[in-house]
Amino acid sequence: MKQLLFTLLGLLTFGGLQAQSIPAGELYGLGSWDADSLGNHRVVVAVEKPADAVLATVEWRRRDLNPEDKNLIVVDAATGKQVTNVCRFTVNREKGEIAFQPQTVPGTYYIYYLKNVMSGSRYYPTVDYPPFENTASPEWMKKNKLSGKKAPLLPAAKVVQFQAIDQLNSFYPMEVIATAAETTRLLKEHPSGKYILFTEDRKYPIRMTTDIPYKWIEEDRHDRFTGQADKGEYYVFQLGVWAARSNVENLHVDFSGLANTATGEQIPASSFTCFNTEGTDVTGTVFKKNCSVDKGKVQALWIGTQLPEHLSAGTYQGTVTVSAANAETKTVQVALNVSENVIADHGDNEPWRHSRLRWLNSQIGFDDEVIAPYTPLVLKDKTIRCLGREVTLSPLGLPANITSYFKETITGIGSDGRSILAAPMVLAADGGAWENLNFEITKHKQGAIAWKALNQNSRFLMDLEGKMESDGNIEYKVTLVAREDAAVEDIGLRTHLASGIGRYMMGLGEKGGYCPKDIRWKWDVEKNQDGPWIGDVNAGLQIRFYDDTYERPLNTNFYHQKPLHMPVSWCNNGNGGIDINQAADGTRINAYSGKRQVKKGDKLYYYFNVAITPFRTIDTDKQWRERYYHSYDFIEKVEKVGANVINIHHANGINPFINYPFLRTKEMKAYIDGAHARDMKVKIYNTVRELSNSCVEMYALRSLGNEIFSEGPGGGFSWLQEHLDPNYIGAWFVPHLKDAAIVNSGVSRWHNYYLEGLDWLVRHVGIDGLYIDDLAFDRMTMKRIRKILNRSNPGAMIDLHSANQYNPRDGFANSANLYLEHFPYLDRLWFGEYFNYDYPPEFWLIEVSGIPYGLMGEMLEGGGNPWRGMLYGMTGRSPRVDNGPLWKLWDSFGMQKSEMIGYWVKDNPVKTNSEKTLATVYRHMGDKTLISLATWEDTDAKVTLSIDWAKLGLDASKVTLHAPSVENFQQEASWKPGDEMVVPKGKGLLIIVK
Repeated sequence: MKQLLFTLLGLLTFGGLQAQSIPAGELYGLGSWDADSLGNHRVVVAVEKPADAVLATVEWRRRDLNPEDKNLIVVDAATGKQVTNVCRFTVNREKGEIAFQPQTVPGTYYIYYLKNVMSGSRYYPTVDYPPFENTASPEWMKKNKLSGKKAPLLPAAKVVQFQAIDQLNSFYPMEVIATAAETTRLLKEHPSGKYILFTEDRKYPIRMTTDIPYKWIEEDRHDRFTGQADKGEYYVFQLGVWAARSNVENLHVDFSGLANTATGEQIPASSFTCFNTEGTDVTGTVFKKNCSVDKGKVQALWIGTQLPEHLSAGTYQGTVTVSAANAETKTVQVALNVSENVIADHGDNEPWRHSRLRWLNSQIGFDDEVIAPYTPLVLKDKTIRCLGREVTLSPLGLPANITSYFKETITGIGSDGRSILAAPMVLAADGGAWENLNFEITKHKQGAIAWKALNQNSRFLMDLEGKMESDGNIEYKVTLVAREDAAVEDIGLRTHLASGIGRYMMGLGEKGGYCPKDIRWKWDVEKNQDGPWIGDVNAGLQIRFYDDTYERPLNTNFYHQKPLHMPVSWCNNGNGGIDINQAADGTRINAYSGKRQVKKGDKLYYYFNVAITPFRTIDTDKQWRERYYHSYDFIEKVEKVGANVINIHHANGINPFINYPFLRTKEMKAYIDGAHARDMKVKIYNTVRELSNSCVEMYALRSLGNEIFSEGPGGGFSWLQEHLDPNYIGAWFVPHLKDAAIVNSGVSRWHNYYLEGLDWLVRHVGIDGLYIDDLAFDRMTMKRIRKILNRSNPGAMIDLHSANQYNPRDGFANSANLYLEHFPYLDRLWFGEYFNYDYPPEFWLIEVSGIPYGLMGEMLEGGGNPWRGMLYGMTGRSPRVDNGPLWKLWDSFGMQKSEMIGYWVKDNPVKTNSEKTLATVYRHMGDKTLISLATWEDTDAKVTLSIDWAKLGLDASKVTLHAPSVENFQQEASWKPGDEMVVPKGKGLLIIVK
C-alpha cells in the first residue's frame, strides 16, 4: 500500500502534462501493480472535472504490430476497480482513443493496454493477448453519442505517464516508434540514397528492426558520433542502418583509426571491428559475415575498439565508413573523449558498457596443451600412445589396431593390453583395394597429433585427414573424389571388433545394455542418432558419422526445431545405415551408404569420429570425498548435513538469471567466500542452451541474425513477445523471477563469450567450477572450459546433469552417448530425470554410472535407488535425499583408500549364487572389506556368498560379516561365512567383513 501511495503522489507532480505527440523522458516511468493479471504496461491518465464520459487520446507509439487486436482495460486508481463503461475509437500503433466513465473525480486512472493470459506449462508458458472485450452499457454509449467510428468531442483525460512494471520492460526510448509522418519527413530531408545511417551510444542498444525510434528523429544524428571513454577500455558504439528505399546487400565497415591532434597519438584502425560483419569463430577461424538489410528494416552495427592503457587523455578523431555491395558509401565522423581514468578489466566489470562483446571473438583456451589427467601423446612410427590406450595406423591412415591397457576395475592401468580391433578399420569403396600414395605427420604436439594420407583405387582418390588428441579422441575427415562417372554399389566404414569387445552397446535406438546379436539401423531425421558406442567396460569405441555440413542439433526439448543434419555422404537419401552383427570371431560394424551415381570430379565427404574408452581411470577417493549439496542454502546448514560441495542452481538470490550469472556477482562472491572459509567449494549453474532475457547484450546478440539464437515461431512469455521480433524459440521460464529465456543456436561465437565469462567468474567471483544442465556446445568448447578452470582454479570441478533424452521429443538419444565426447573433461555425472532405476544392471552400468568411460555419478529420479547405486559408488544428491547416514558409514569404514572391485570384474573376490543379485567390493587388503549387495530379483533374494578370502587378505575363520544399522537403508544384522542372507526385493545390503 505504501508503494501504491508513493506512486500516486509522484504522479500528481505530472498532473499538468498533456497528451502529446513529442515523447519526453519524464513521460516514461515505472510503476507497481500485479503484472500477472494486468500486463506489463499501462498509461496513467488524470481526470480533473466530473463528466459522464471522458476521452483519453494516448499517443503511445507502440512497437507491436496489431494494437487494435488486443484488449485494454481501465482501472480507477483510488478504488482499484475496473471501469466497465469503456469505448475505443481509433486504435493503431501510433495512438489510441479511449473513452471511459470516470468514477472518482478528480482522480487517476490506469489504462492497461497489453493485458495477457498465460496458460500451459509453468516453465514453458503460452501467452495470448485476448481481443478487446466490450463491457460498456448500451445506455451509456447512447447517452454520450459513442456509437460512431469517430470520437465525439469529450472532456479530456490527460496523459500523465507511460509506465512499465520495471526497467527491463520499459519501451523507452528505443522502442518508442517514430510516426509515419515523421519518417516521411525524414525521407524528404534525405532525398537520395538507399539507406539512412544513424549513430547511437552503447547505453541505448538498437532494439527494433521494423521501425526507427523517435529518438533518432529528435536527435537527427547521421554522420557524427561522440563518445566518452576511459583509458584501457574496450569501447563500443553503434551505427543503425535503415534500408529506407531498397534492400541493402552485404554491408562493409572500414575504419581510419582515431588520432589525437594535440599529441599525435593514435587508436589504430586495426583495433576496430564490426561484430556484425566479421569475427573469430569457435574453431579460431577468422571469418567475414554477410550482413544485408531488407527494405524497410533496421540493422544495428556494433563496433568496438581497444583503447591502450597508456593513451593520453584527450579527444581522438577519425572516421568510420559504411559501404554496401549495391548502395552508396557513407562516412561518420567519430570523436572519442578519453578521460584520465584507467578502467579495470577493459570495462568488463560493468556489463552496461558492452565491452564484453569482444569476448565473442576470444580464443581463450585455444591450444594443444595437455589437460590433466591426460598425458602427452607419444608417437613411434605409426603408433600413437595416450593415457591407457594405443593406436597403430595403417598405411592408409586408418586405425589398424587399438589397444586398451585399462584394468577391468577402471581404477588402474596395467601392462597387459586388450586389443579392440580384430582387423584394421577400412573405408571400403568400389574400385578395388586402396593404394597409398603419401602419408605424412602434419602436427606433432603434446596434446594433438595430426596426419594426412593420400590413397587411390581405380574409381576414387581418398584425401584423408586424421587427428588424435591426448584424451583418445580421433577425428577423421575423409574426402573421396570420383575419378570417373560410375554407378557405385557402396561406400562404407567396416569395423571388426575383437571377440568379447562388443559385449555392451548404446545408441542407434538401443538403450544401454548388452549388445544385440543383429541390428539394422537407418538414418532418420526424427532421431537424434548418428552412431553407437560398443565395447566392454575397459575397452570400447564410440563411432559417430557426419559430413562437411555438420551443425550441432538442438537437444533437450528442442531437438525437432533444429534436428540432426542428415549427412549427404553417409545417409545418401536414405540408402545409408549401420548394420551390427555378433559372431564367434567378434562384432562387425558396417556403416554403409548404399548405391549412388557419381560424376567424375564429384566430392563425397565421409567424416567420422572415433572415441576410445575408457578415457581415464575412475577416481574413487574423489567420489567419497566430494559430497554434493544441490541447492542455494545456508552454508551452516550444508556443513551440518556433511556436504562440502555446493551447487548453486539458477533462479535464486545470487544466480537468478539462467545462464547469465553476471548481475548478482557481489552477492555471489560473498556467499562463495563464506563457503571457502569452511573449506567448502561452490559451483554454479551456467551453460549454453538458452539465455535469459536479462542478458545485457541481448539486443547486440540479436543483431547478429541467427548466429547466436535459433530461429523459431516466437511466442512464450510476454516479455519476449513485447520486446523481440517473433523469430526465436521460447525456452525456460522462471515464474517468480519472470526470467524468460530463448534458445541458443548450436555452435556459435556465444561459446567464446561463455568461455571468457567463465574465466571472469573464476578470477573475480571465485567459483569452483560448473554445474552443466545438458550440453549444447561442442567438444572443443568443453576442452577450453577445462583448461580455463585448471589454469585459474586447480581443483575446480564440472558435473553434468541430463534428463533422459530417450523419448520422441528428444529424438530417442541416449544421454551418455550424446554427451560422450565431453566425458573426458567432466568430474561427475548426474543422470537424471526419467531414468528408470528399475532397469537391469547392464543399463545402469552403461547409461547411468559413467564407469566404462572413466567417470562416476549420482542418481536423481525419485532420489534413486541407494542400494543398487552403491554397486557403482553412487548415491542420490543432497538435499533431495538424506545422505548423512550413508556418509557416516563411509567414514567409519574408510571408503577413501579402499579399492573398488565392481561386480563386472571377472575375478571379483565376492560372488553370489544369484544372477540377479550382484556384489561390488570395497577392499582394504588384509584389513577389512565392504561388500555392497543389490538385487533385481522379483522377490526377496535368498543368497549365499562365495568369497575368495585370499584375495581379500582375510582369514575366514577369524572374520565376522556385519551389516551396521544405517537409517533408512538397513537394519543391523550379522552372519558367519557361508550363512544364507536375505536381500530385500529391490534393495540391498552393505556388509562389513573384518
